[in-house]
Amino acid sequence: MTIPVLLEDAHLLVVDKPAGRLVIPGRQGGETSLREELEAAHGRLWVVHRLDRGTSGVVVFARTAEAHRTLNLAFDRGEPRKRYLALVRGTPAAERRIDVPIAPARRGRMRPARPGDPKGKPSATVVRLLEAFPVRPWAGGPLALVEALPETGRTHQIRVHLADAGLPLAVDPDYGEAEPLRGPDAAILLERTPLHAARLELRHPASGAPLAIEAPLPADLAAALAALRGG
Repeated sequence: MTIPVLLEDAHLLVVDKPAGRLVIPGRQGGETSLREELEAAHGRLWVVHRLDRGTSGVVVFARTAEAHRTLNLAFDRGEPRKRYLALVRGTPAAERRIDVPIAPARRGRMRPARPGDPKGKPSATVVRLLEAFPVRPWAGGPLALVEALPETGRTHQIRVHLADAGLPLAVDPDYGEAEPLRGPDAAILLERTPLHAARLELRHPASGAPLAIEAPLPADLAAALAALRGG
């Protein structure tokens, strides 16, 4: 599969990550990571941030060590602005801010931290309702499309916050239901976590110019939304 390039220059490589790909090599090996595949075509790359395997959308790589340092500092300071789209179960409010610390759990998962837990790190996500779908008997309850705007960058933050708010992703084996989302004919619509990194705003590491990079909605998520709309 050809990886769509969203922006490329001497300092940056920004791509639209397909769902199902690891950004960096996994612990078990045996699978070519996104970074390794891109390095074969574009030369040495430094990982700036990651997306979960099931998540699609905007991913930034640095092409020089200096750009990597600059971008890492910007992400550490929380300067980039991120916008995700998520298909969730439940009936979301028009807007809410989820301010729940997150702590490590077992097997690489995360969890809402208990009060006073020293492992809990401050975490906040703004969630806005974009579209509530008619209830479809075959969908297993109400579903909605939301945008998630993370104010911090914790591992699995959006997934943990949505689940804790009673709005788990429509498919999420770690924090919700593992079963795929099926259509009216029982065919599988989605069998991965329906989370898409749709937009990233940051400053160019060399020039400081503002950048706004967007990734189009992937075909599987677009098809699921069309089915929920009755199209």
